[in-house]
Amino acid sequence: MFANLTLLEIIFFIISLLISMVIHEVMHGFTAKLLGDNTASDLGRLTLNPLKHIDVLTTLLLPLILVVFGLPPIFAAKPVPFNPNNVKFHEYGAALVGLAGPLSNFVLAFIGAILLHLLATSNINIVNFLVIFIEINVALMVFNLIPFPPLDGSRLLYALAPEPVRNFMERIESMGFMVILIFIFFVFQFIAPIIESIESGVFNFLIRI
Repeated sequence: MFANLTLLEIIFFIISLLISMVIHEVMHGFTAKLLGDNTASDLGRLTLNPLKHIDVLTTLLLPLILVVFGLPPIFAAKPVPFNPNNVKFHEYGAALVGLAGPLSNFVLAFIGAILLHLLATSNINIVNFLVIFIEINVALMVFNLIPFPPLDGSRLLYALAPEPVRNFMERIESMGFMVILIFIFFVFQFIAPIIESIESGVFNFLIRI
């Protein structure tokens, strides 16, 4: 992936990724706080400091492993903790917390698209940065909406699914980092074309606004 980018584009990629991941995680915690859970706030995670949201396994080690195996790198921030038992509306409140992150990425992508239209005739580097910024936020939104634990989309599925499905999802999520590797190496390859098609559709929609 990075082999096809210039040094400046790699810098744009890293800056865009940090901004997008941090806001994504902060919105999880902020929404949880609005719904009655102060876990993220008490742990100091409602901050725009990127160092508070970097996880050694998912932000650094995971993309490195994927690159070694010739796969596209997938970056993930340290999940903002929250207690589903504390939020209003129970499972539906937890679903709102889960959806807050991807929704924030859509809003960022939308803002980026508006700025791209306004600044389309300006400096080419500004245009390149905005295109990368939009692409990253669309990718984060679509990927995180996949209804597979521990991705954000699983929170919505959990709220709507019957008890046996919820129990199965809880067992999957309890596997931690291992389930992420299993998903990427054995599941994601089958749905990647669908995900890429959705990302392309959303990106083109935003560009044409």
